[in-house]
Amino acid sequence: MARRKGNNRKKTFGARDDRNNGEWTEIKKDNEKWETYYKAQKFIPEKDWDFFKKTCQTQLPLTFRITGNRKHANEILDIFKTKHLPQLGNVEFEGEIIKPPVNLPWYPDNLAWQLDVSKTVIRKNEQFSKTQRFLVLETSAGNISRQEAVSMIPPLLLDVEPHHKVLDTCAAPGSKTAQLIESLHSTSDEPTGFVIANDADARRSHMLVHQLKRLNSPNLLVVNHDAQFFPRIQIENNGKKSFVLFDRILCDVPCSGDGTMRKNINVWKDWNTQGGLGLHTVQYNILTRGLKLLKKGGRLVYSTCSLNPVENEAVVAQALRQWGDKIKLVDCSDRLPGLIREKGVSDWLVYDRNMDLKTKENRGDIKESCFPPTKEEAENFHLDRCIRVYQHFQNTGGFFIAVFEKNGETQKDAVVDEPPKEEPNSAIVKKMKTDSGDVVVTKKEKLPRDANEEPFIFIPSVHPELEKCWKFYGVDDKFDKNNCLVRNATGDPTRVVYTVSKSLKNIIESNEDRMKFIYAGVKLFVAQRSDIECPWRVQSESIPIMKHHMNSARVVECTEDALKVLLTHAFPTFDDFKDESLVSKLKELKTGCIFVSIKRNDPLKEDLFLPVWNGSKCANLMVAKDDTHELLYRIFGIETTRNEQKKPQQQDEKKEEGKMTENKI
Repeated sequence: MARRKGNNRKKTFGARDDRNNGEWTEIKKDNEKWETYYKAQKFIPEKDWDFFKKTCQTQLPLTFRITGNRKHANEILDIFKTKHLPQLGNVEFEGEIIKPPVNLPWYPDNLAWQLDVSKTVIRKNEQFSKTQRFLVLETSAGNISRQEAVSMIPPLLLDVEPHHKVLDTCAAPGSKTAQLIESLHSTSDEPTGFVIANDADARRSHMLVHQLKRLNSPNLLVVNHDAQFFPRIQIENNGKKSFVLFDRILCDVPCSGDGTMRKNINVWKDWNTQGGLGLHTVQYNILTRGLKLLKKGGRLVYSTCSLNPVENEAVVAQALRQWGDKIKLVDCSDRLPGLIREKGVSDWLVYDRNMDLKTKENRGDIKESCFPPTKEEAENFHLDRCIRVYQHFQNTGGFFIAVFEKNGETQKDAVVDEPPKEEPNSAIVKKMKTDSGDVVVTKKEKLPRDANEEPFIFIPSVHPELEKCWKFYGVDDKFDKNNCLVRNATGDPTRVVYTVSKSLKNIIESNEDRMKFIYAGVKLFVAQRSDIECPWRVQSESIPIMKHHMNSARVVECTEDALKVLLTHAFPTFDDFKDESLVSKLKELKTGCIFVSIKRNDPLKEDLFLPVWNGSKCANLMVAKDDTHELLYRIFGIETTRNEQKKPQQQDEKKEEGKMTENKI
């Protein structure tokens, strides 16, 4: 329902009719053209139509998946299954029994779940409210991702591995991209591959950043380009330039979206045949561009949240028609057992915008590629290898997926028409003094940017500020120190230093004049107090990487009892800790950022590594409030409320260490 519009404004979808005495009117979930179109296609048997339509008219259930490495994910799963699931069975609300959560049988390792409950139940029922609080905390901590069930399928079929170069052509809002990043990091904190997330809309690109930043991956690059004309990415190795061909590409293309009508009520009002007909060419262009950027032996997934064959099988067939035996559809019938699906179709009807049935011979302005393949083509194309998921099969949205593999390529495949390159600007040469002597830094100007966009400027590892950090935190030589960058016009480390993977540094430096970069890098060092030995602290975002490379007395062993003190006290004094060994080490260390390493007693649970500010008389755990609450619940079973804060302790010490408050993450 939309808010009241002004009397002189054009009435828009969902707006209240002021002639209706101020009452809200419910949107009618019906569309005669949609029903006529899909009944004629006969994809849904007549006996199942009413159930299919009724499902499309009901609310989409809440689904989520548990993320992280195996130990971490299993710990979160165990908490959900032991502390929440038993309490959600046989729950009665207003005289009705509420369905308990069920796992998605086709998602690996029981890590994806579905809750078919309304917001009213979640808000008013005590047990469901507790589960909602658990989900919110774990989502904030990055341990859970809320995502529509069918949206999880395409990334699973891409089979991303840590060394893969991955492109997501139409990434916003980012749930599938997050899944790709998680796969990249599934067996390694420091994968050698990367994920490039692209979206054509600048605003949606920045929304994408908001969604993906919580994953803290130095192997992620967000860019802003029209996927139909995605530029070739240049890299340089040993003085030789070449172009990137990707191991994995996801083309989840713009579509008419009738698979989303359970959550997007606009579809009921706006759906018409012209939507699919108008998008067909754009969808094909994105798919064929992806195929040109795919390496031999690589895999590409084409997907839509539409059931319309003009947007699905017709696009796939046209690609197979144009590429011949250089590509093939992959048979995924043995993948994701438990997923109820239908095969792709090789025959369908085409209607024009006026709902008139058309043929190839009498097609008017409709493109020939919108029509079904010939009998001979159908035998060769194997469109039955495509996947169709209908809403009523397992109470989900609707989705279409096709998986391609590339059998061959020519130089022509990889070199295609590009948008014209900007004329390169003059370079800026800068000389900087270091302990090791003068270093000359050359910075090329990038593409013209909006006033609010920040540049990406790499700084040498011998920069005096970085050298302080390497020494202070005992960072070993296995950590690649040459991939640090800043995002300010001066190119100097003044407030934040970021780090990216080596492969992404190569891409950023080699494509400043041809790509529009939106986001890359995780925060490595953040400026803190200037009156201490090292004015930089290690940011929490980079700890999953840095914990493997710090050989320093500033990494202190800590017991779970001491951790509990840090979690429940805002600024515990040294006297609050009962561990004399820990207190002795804290007193010996200079003021600044340190790290506590907590070994868990259970071999099935993940060890912890957390940042702490070490003051002259007290310490402070530097994690966000939501992360504090998540750790309290996960480690100690202590429940908190949404607005609850850490309990203030030792006000004198808090005043003395007042500057430390700005270091809270």
